[in-house]
Amino acid sequence: MAHDKRIYHSVANQIMQLITSGAFPPGSKLPGERELAEKFDVSRVAVREAEIALQALGHLSIKSGSGVRVLSTTAREESSLPQVSPFELTEARLLFESEAAALAARHIDEETLARLEELVQRMSSKNPSDEEDSQLADREFHLTIATASGNAAVRYVIETLWKLRTQIPEIRQVHAAICAEEDARDRGTEHAEILEALKNRNPDKARGAMQNHFRRLLGSMIDVTEEQALRKLRHQATRSRERYLQSSSG
Repeated sequence: MAHDKRIYHSVANQIMQLITSGAFPPGSKLPGERELAEKFDVSRVAVREAEIALQALGHLSIKSGSGVRVLSTTAREESSLPQVSPFELTEARLLFESEAAALAARHIDEETLARLEELVQRMSSKNPSDEEDSQLADREFHLTIATASGNAAVRYVIETLWKLRTQIPEIRQVHAAICAEEDARDRGTEHAEILEALKNRNPDKARGAMQNHFRRLLGSMIDVTEEQALRKLRHQATRSRERYLQSSSG
């Protein structure tokens, strides 16, 4: 199972080799999932997850209805993102994703619920080597709910918020620190509660479960940033002490 989960790493590397070799130049459209799956002898799911990972790294652009395109360096620079704090982003995600969950509870189908179930299981992995896969599953879980809301504008906003989440260095660092500290079981439990509300087609509970998830995230964010600030102060104090001792001994 762990081997299967990491297949997308190999697929992503192969796609990047084709991009750097010029087989897929900037601006070009990648072949469809089925063709790439046959080319690499993997499942379409592995291809999809590889493309999602490369999109998060800024190499690809994935748009519904227009396929997957290779981004140029210029395109990446032109799509530069506004600088927002981790707290501002998480507050925005709480507002939009909670309402997306409420909408999804009214429209979601059994196939989508089954996919969300698989993603919750992947997020609950206790194996540290599966952490990257767990984060990709987390992203897909939230975007799947956004799609299930049935509102294209809501999906676009939430995709943009995730772009901020994955591409702004300060936000990536804070989330990496949180992931290093949190328990995979807690992460899985929170998402399982959201899934349960969706299964019950209960908009109010879906909204509340999503809000609880982000409130917990905001609390973890406060703890992490406080600890980072304390470490910075300790480092500054240590350097000041060393300078003082050196000047005193002279």
